[in-house]
Amino acid sequence: MTSDDSRLHAPARRVVLAEVTADPVDVDALARAVSDAAAGAVVTFAGVVRDHDRGRGVTGLEYVAHPDAPDVVARVVADVAARSPVDAVACVHRIGALDVGDCALGVAVSAAHRHEAFAAAALLVDEIKAHLPVWKRQDLTAGGHEWVDSA
Repeated sequence: MTSDDSRLHAPARRVVLAEVTADPVDVDALARAVSDAAAGAVVTFAGVVRDHDRGRGVTGLEYVAHPDAPDVVARVVADVAARSPVDAVACVHRIGALDVGDCALGVAVSAAHRHEAFAAAALLVDEIKAHLPVWKRQDLTAGGHEWVDSA
């Protein structure tokens, strides 16, 4: 392999998308956005609204974001991309009212190999959950609602 050939396989570490939006999250579109000829793996994650939490029924929820949330998601995604041997990363967190089954968090990562793609996707989800200033209000089947841990 020549030195020019080795550059073809070096991780690009591109952030394709990092946003907080009220629009529906399309994980397939995120996967297409990170697709890269150098990538042997594209890994996606869809965090969807489930119908229960801690033994209680849930009918839907609402995510509310701090005004700094877009900057935080951009910073977290850039950090994970820089620390991981990936080609491209995309991440979208939805805010507003969501129904059971709706996607709240979409992540897509492309990398030369599956291990790197899976590891980066898992790290990104964990870092978003740890740092993104987003709060969740769950509507309960039994009536009423509750505020729970940040997203």
